[in-house]
Amino acid sequence: MNTSKILTSNKQNKIPWYYLLLLIIAGESVFILPFVLSRVFRPTVLDVFNLDNIELGICFSIYGIVALFSYLLGGPLADRFSPRKLIAIALWMTALGGFLYATIPSYGVLKLLYGYWGFTTIFLFWAPMIKATRIWGGAISQGKAFGFLDGGRGLVGALFGSLGLIIFALIVTSSATDITPSESKIAFRQVVLVSSFIIIFVGILVWFFMKLDKKLEEKVNLEKISLPQVKQVMRLPSVWLLMIIILCAYVGYKITDVFSLYARDVMLYTEVQSAQIGTFLLFLRPFIGVLIGILADRSSILFWLIASFIISFFGALMIGTGFVVPTASILFFISIFIVASGVYAARSLYFAVMEKGKIPLSYTGTAVGIISLVGFTPEIFSGPIIGYLLESSPGIIGHQHVFLMLALFSLISIIASYYYYRLYNNSSNKL
Repeated sequence: MNTSKILTSNKQNKIPWYYLLLLIIAGESVFILPFVLSRVFRPTVLDVFNLDNIELGICFSIYGIVALFSYLLGGPLADRFSPRKLIAIALWMTALGGFLYATIPSYGVLKLLYGYWGFTTIFLFWAPMIKATRIWGGAISQGKAFGFLDGGRGLVGALFGSLGLIIFALIVTSSATDITPSESKIAFRQVVLVSSFIIIFVGILVWFFMKLDKKLEEKVNLEKISLPQVKQVMRLPSVWLLMIIILCAYVGYKITDVFSLYARDVMLYTEVQSAQIGTFLLFLRPFIGVLIGILADRSSILFWLIASFIISFFGALMIGTGFVVPTASILFFISIFIVASGVYAARSLYFAVMEKGKIPLSYTGTAVGIISLVGFTPEIFSGPIIGYLLESSPGIIGHQHVFLMLALFSLISIIASYYYYRLYNNSSNKL
């Protein structure tokens, strides 16, 4: 059965909304421990684990190296087995790492832990999530499906971040400017433990409730993946263009990690205020994801992909060229709003254009694995580069260099997504 018939049949099967809701909750829960907490509490993480930006970047790189192979090997796995089981197991394995994280291990153990998370969050999880979302979206709602997925994931991340802030604030008894290292360690440990137990519970919900009709599962899963099938996927121009588009977009997403650090080091905010900046961005992500998903389905999904990169390009230039100074709080908020809007919009759409690019639904996992092999390499190189730029030029200059790097990658992605537009915009959604 071809992709258009499968996608049409999905609508006939009426996959319930709670299926997508569970995907959304699971889709962000699995990344809470390795990424969301360090994004919201970056200054705290650096202090508690006694790290500098380069060392934290190396942890992210180790994660990325393991994830690189996990993308490639886990992709075909998603085309053979039920997403529900793969996703639930991935959540439970990730949560187990959280109990080690809560002990505040040494730097050496922390590097091993990030390597472990690179396996648990990708090998059994990433491609199944993308494929399940594409199935739910059907023939005409790919923008909505992926927009709601990424926007919803942003909301889940924001809720985790807010919960973490509440727990942190309840445990810390000192004033915001007088928090002791021991208080930070105790408070952060509790944040990690609570997050780990929630992730386990999400895995239980996925296992028992995120089910597809058996006939539909038989249609979208393959009995085996052969080398000729992999070669068929690799010959698609859309696969190669998406490698470039996602690589550039993911650099932008990784750079949003430094907004809370920018707030502390450049804008001179307190640790709590800096964490609030990170949480604000997490709440912005669901709004952007839902909005861009609806707009994309009602007009041209490829047009909005290009527009998202243009927005992030100009926002990055505002910060990178020194337009935002420590005394300009309003400009700071405007600039991070622009950058984050462009970055989050691109994240919501780059997998949503797979159908436009004539990638067969039954090969989604394999295609995602191949695309991600290159597309998510920023997991390896962006952390150390960002850390180097920040440490070699402390203060506002280092941050400007980071955002000029974002402007460069945004420009490359504008060119790649425009070429994708030229190739596929006039093609029918039905394959």
